[in-house]
Amino acid sequence: MRRAEPLPSPVTDAAYVAELTGLTQPFGVTHTGVASADVLTRARDAIDRRVAAGLTDGMQFTFKNPQRSTTPQLAVKGAQSVFVAARPYLLDTPERPAEVSARVGRYAWVDHYAPLREALWAVATRLRADGFKAVPFADDNSIVDREVAYRAGIGWFGKNANLLLPGAGSWFVLGCVVTTAALPVNETPVADGCASCRRCLDACPTGAILEPGVIDAGRCLAWVLQKPGIIPRHLRAAVGDRIYGCDDCQEVCPPTVRFGPKHAAPAVPAATAWMAVLPMLTGSDEDLIARWGRWYLADRHPRWIRRNALVVLGNIGDAADAAVQQVLAEYLADDDPMLRVHAVWAARRLGLGHLMPATDPHPDVRQELQTAP
Repeated sequence: MRRAEPLPSPVTDAAYVAELTGLTQPFGVTHTGVASADVLTRARDAIDRRVAAGLTDGMQFTFKNPQRSTTPQLAVKGAQSVFVAARPYLLDTPERPAEVSARVGRYAWVDHYAPLREALWAVATRLRADGFKAVPFADDNSIVDREVAYRAGIGWFGKNANLLLPGAGSWFVLGCVVTTAALPVNETPVADGCASCRRCLDACPTGAILEPGVIDAGRCLAWVLQKPGIIPRHLRAAVGDRIYGCDDCQEVCPPTVRFGPKHAAPAVPAATAWMAVLPMLTGSDEDLIARWGRWYLADRHPRWIRRNALVVLGNIGDAADAAVQQVLAEYLADDDPMLRVHAVWAARRLGLGHLMPATDPHPDVRQELQTAP
């Protein structure tokens, strides 16, 4: 019996890439491109410089294993190319509730990565059906997605280190499919479109953008609100009403402001731009995880949401509100010394020093109590 001849591989030309792109469009993808699967040497050099300069502040993500995150062929053996996709996440901002509420970064209102992953899986499934290896990645430490997107010709790096898409701005989530298919790759990077503009640098509330493209993670509020531990005292007032994420550098970016709505994502009724502060501090751990567990939380623990909420309460709470006073009194006696530290700061900031104890058994809390306002 004669063995069946293997089916010929499809021609992986521009028309084939157009077919792959078509598979992503039902999931809201608006921009695609193809990069080579060569080592991301530019990104690796940048990571090494940031680490050496002490600018990562314990941030892991793609900094954890630079060799892996900048080598697509470690993700897929024999990889030839990377198909890149960008999906917009700009939504209309709902009105702020009357109750004391904290602001959420736009990318975290809803899970924008879920439909992006569906789009990437549609591409990967087609590539596999055609005989290629293909693995999708989105919001994954395995690859520096902004660098492959830059290499694919989707956009340029803004001075805030975000990828800016021509005529569209930066309100996008990125993902890619690493594959053994030799897709035609982009050879021409998008030209820098920032010129002399420095609005993002000037708008950063903590001065975290040290120079174009160089971010001090220790000052970036998006990271400060995610990382575990005590929020540094000098950054707490700058947190303002933010509970998770920070959009300031994007909200002043001319390409993003001018063109963002043109590529706005469909309205999502479940979008949550605001979180009532007191319920975050009085609700159960189970309720918080059920509602906000898709956020990045160290050890999947809601104590970090509560920590942020205490700082927000200290910044925007009403000291005359009996409910605010009750919550702070309870957290000043909480079992968790990390939360007591932030409760002390919030109470003092609201002029409620009479609620605070004279001392505390934990050194961190004692230090906070002894620190002059």
